[in-house]
Amino acid sequence: MRFAKPPKTYAEQLDLLIERGMQVGDRSDALSYLAHLNYYRLAAYWLPFEQDHSNHSFRPGTSFDLVLDHYIFDRELRLLVMDAIERVEVSVRAQWAYHLAHAYGAHAHLDPALFKPGWRHGENVAALQESVRQSSEVFVRHFRRYDEALPPLWVTCEFMTFGQLSRWYANLRHGRDRNAVAHVYDLDEVNLVSFLHHLCIVRNYCAHHSRLWNREFTISWKLPTHRPAQLPGAFNLQDGKRLYNTLTMLAYLMDIINPGHHWKQRLFELFSRHPGVWPRSMGFPDDWRARPIWKGRLA
Repeated sequence: MRFAKPPKTYAEQLDLLIERGMQVGDRSDALSYLAHLNYYRLAAYWLPFEQDHSNHSFRPGTSFDLVLDHYIFDRELRLLVMDAIERVEVSVRAQWAYHLAHAYGAHAHLDPALFKPGWRHGENVAALQESVRQSSEVFVRHFRRYDEALPPLWVTCEFMTFGQLSRWYANLRHGRDRNAVAHVYDLDEVNLVSFLHHLCIVRNYCAHHSRLWNREFTISWKLPTHRPAQLPGAFNLQDGKRLYNTLTMLAYLMDIINPGHHWKQRLFELFSRHPGVWPRSMGFPDDWRARPIWKGRLA
């Protein structure tokens, strides 16, 4: 069986939406958004407003402007999440390099004995070597005079992608080394390992401009259960596969990494600018604003 439907013009796409019950105010604006955003990108945002998916008819009151508002909200949300992820990535990278260098020396990352036996240490070193070789950074030239396979930890870590950092941290052989990093944030290593892996997935969605709003992640990360004392109560245990728990952990980490930040306030303002977006669609409990993490920094 082959796909036989012909492509539709922007006008035909809009007429189809109107036929299915979507209200359109300014036709010219709607056509412009379809031209620059793509019908199927926007489809992810109007899908929850369908009352009958078999014929794609919309619930009464569904407008193009409402769908567009959810798209704009999601775009702004991704930028806010990326801001926090960047700070977490840079911080964990610095802590990972600092601990290993002081515990085992400047080139601890070259010692396979410090990493789990099943991990392909040599292949991962080679991947970093290639990144360093291709780099045009001025500060790398200084280290090319030395005989080591890679520059010292505090230099090499700057060439790691977030995914590489997550794996180099998760595959440290000893729990004490993983905990040395996690305890900086008053977390257990099992939680930080899981959350960093989850953040890599979230970051990829953001980097590829994919939807965060209303997304259900296929795998839940391991929520902290006892430390720090007030954090476990901030999570939504009934809906753990949506974005709320991710945002909660990011808010907690931002309080530690950058105590003077306004990240939580910016999230509040985002919801204020888009009152038609329901926080519940992202796993927010009804009383989320009353929970201590959102009222101030946890003690």
